[in-house]
Amino acid sequence: MSRTTPSHKAPRTLRPIPANPGLLRGSALALAIGLAGSGAAMAQTAEDDTLTLETIRVKDRTIDTNPYAEEGAPYKARISGDERHTRPLAETPQTISVLTKTQIEDSGYTDLRDILDAQPGITLGTGENGNAFGDRYIIRGQEARSDVFVDSLRDPGMTLRESFATEQVEISKGPNSSFAGRGTVGGAINSITKKASTDYDFTKLSGAAGTDDHTRLTLDTNQTFGDRFAIRANALYGYEDVPDRDPADRERKGAALSGLFKANEDLEFLVDYYGFEGEDNPDLGGFLVNRKPADNVPVYGQRQDFLESDVDTFTARVRYQLTPESYVTNATRYGTSDNGYVTTGARAARTDVSDPNGSYDTISLSTHQGWQEVRYLVNQSNLFVNQELLGFDHEWIFGIEISNHKVRNGIYDIANSGANCLVPGRSGPAPSWCAIGPDGSEVPGLQHIMNRQIAKGRWDQNWQAKAISASVLDTIDLTDRFTLFLGLRYDDTDIDLETLGGNGSYADYGYSDGMWNGNAGITYELTPDANVYLNYATAADINGGESDVGTSGGYGGLITFNGQAAGADPERTESVELGTKWNIFDGKLLLAAALFETRKSDVMEGADYDSVGTFNTGKNRIRGVEVSATGNITEKLSAQVGYVTMDSEVLDSFNEANEGKTLSNFADNSGYALLRYQLTEQLAFGGAVKYESKRYAGQPDSAAAFNTATGAYSQPIPSYTVIDLFGEYESTKQLNARLNLGNITDKEYYLAAYRSGSFLYYGDAFNARLTLNYEF
Repeated sequence: MSRTTPSHKAPRTLRPIPANPGLLRGSALALAIGLAGSGAAMAQTAEDDTLTLETIRVKDRTIDTNPYAEEGAPYKARISGDERHTRPLAETPQTISVLTKTQIEDSGYTDLRDILDAQPGITLGTGENGNAFGDRYIIRGQEARSDVFVDSLRDPGMTLRESFATEQVEISKGPNSSFAGRGTVGGAINSITKKASTDYDFTKLSGAAGTDDHTRLTLDTNQTFGDRFAIRANALYGYEDVPDRDPADRERKGAALSGLFKANEDLEFLVDYYGFEGEDNPDLGGFLVNRKPADNVPVYGQRQDFLESDVDTFTARVRYQLTPESYVTNATRYGTSDNGYVTTGARAARTDVSDPNGSYDTISLSTHQGWQEVRYLVNQSNLFVNQELLGFDHEWIFGIEISNHKVRNGIYDIANSGANCLVPGRSGPAPSWCAIGPDGSEVPGLQHIMNRQIAKGRWDQNWQAKAISASVLDTIDLTDRFTLFLGLRYDDTDIDLETLGGNGSYADYGYSDGMWNGNAGITYELTPDANVYLNYATAADINGGESDVGTSGGYGGLITFNGQAAGADPERTESVELGTKWNIFDGKLLLAAALFETRKSDVMEGADYDSVGTFNTGKNRIRGVEVSATGNITEKLSAQVGYVTMDSEVLDSFNEANEGKTLSNFADNSGYALLRYQLTEQLAFGGAVKYESKRYAGQPDSAAAFNTATGAYSQPIPSYTVIDLFGEYESTKQLNARLNLGNITDKEYYLAAYRSGSFLYYGDAFNARLTLNYEF
């Protein structure tokens, strides 16, 4: 017998392509009021020849094009941009933090690295040689540098990433392999892009200027051609100096095009292109000396230094409605990214090479570099079916994904002329370049002293991963109050790695493995607007799953044994999360809280700095509590607030001294609060506070670096609290201005540190940005 739908629940139907009911507030609302008024007038006239209508004023509001947001609550997302999450976020049994376009704009952050660094439970890391090509993220203590997705398809390559074409950023916390495949042991980051729509026409221009030569120009336009075809275009140019760190700077160029064609009511096509060029003169910041950040570190980066990303991605999607209860989607993406860097590192050094215990009296400079070429092809198909089975309503999703991911890594040929000092080295005294002269002052022409000559050199690692994946997801309403969420995925992956040594030695390794992963969650509806949930999920990562580190096992590279790929088991992660979500104030504010525990086993550990590794010798655990509030607290006050407190512990290790230690790059406590207050119809103001507790640098997925002689962690990164402010004034419905003040106390703080302490990334100093937005 068919189960009836509870009166307090909307009937479950297949999720359509999202459309925001508030997109046409001005014209649609005026038309509705006009029709209602006309009807009332005619009825009244039939009874009375005289009728006086009260004047009605309609205030048009700026178009909000985010189809996933809660109408009237710009900080709150109602649904995920990944349609495989079939229920609203308030009903999904998992911690998914969503940052809407409005929230991102108010924060003043534009690079994805800065956006994510502010979020609770996420820390930043440095890579091998202090960079690893681009941004590196760590979610709940677990590596996520390769777990970035765009519109639910993997975004390969460790590139610089920008938000100019972003509708919202979704951070799934906890193992996520049943949705995302290999990796995703701590979670996944999914950037939802701005797409063409036939619902509206608009053009929005933004221009910004500020301190440190900040310049930013963006265009966002959507144009419809009838009710079946639309084009959307986004463009970006940005430049700024890194505050107080000249000659370090950042330049961004980007273009995103989206075309939508609705062939008929059942069939539609969506084609996207994303192009981006980012080029920095990078600053690796400071360094640690005797467990403390060095004071008064000069800007030692060389004028020839660079960090660059060049990205081109093409995506084609098809959606076909098979029946009223089923539809199919197919997405194909081909993407390339070329990344490279030559950077300068620094460390405290002694010029008295005869006294190994002498005082540090100078700063020794070093060179770090590499290039990477990424080619990626993926095809993903999903069949969505609503079906009644055994008296229960099921929302099935059957998926198949085929991908081919190629990465070629290489080195640059660099000639540095001369040296100006002699410092201790691993093999004895060695010539070097020192930033501090014998008189204790900065050497003249510091940004040019190495006089680098740079040319692209040979490749040294050629990595490829081919994968075939199949998945099934199901959402089942067991009763009026209990809902079950299930997922299962199998990934079959082939890894091929070629290495070419500097002496001409060549090796070719092949390895394949299959991985099952799943999730099972259940929610219990306390009231129509509140629930409690319990969720279990797994994730796994294959031996050699990281593309940029060759056979460096401690960084996720391929572990080898006797000249062949080792038969190491996949690293496995399990998580249990108990939480509650309250969708209050007429759905405008979402309160959430969760207790979680994540255990990672069969961790493949590295052996110090050697390229070898160990077989599945590590195990660690993370426990924590996360709370958040997102949306409208009052009609005038909006908020995005979150706080996480966690504890990590290494349970097993090939090095027994690591057991019981905390994980590297792990903050026990972190929080973020962004508040916006609408003082008048024209004026709003607000601010943000981000906090991160002390962390300790070290190798990924292992204990933080520890000095057994002193009994203390050797590379501590100090805690920090940073305060930002903003104000917005709307002079007309087309024109508004926003002022962002970043780091108003000019706090010197540090985002991440390399395991040796040789790099200590600075956060940006005080900055001011004025943005004008004009909408046609």
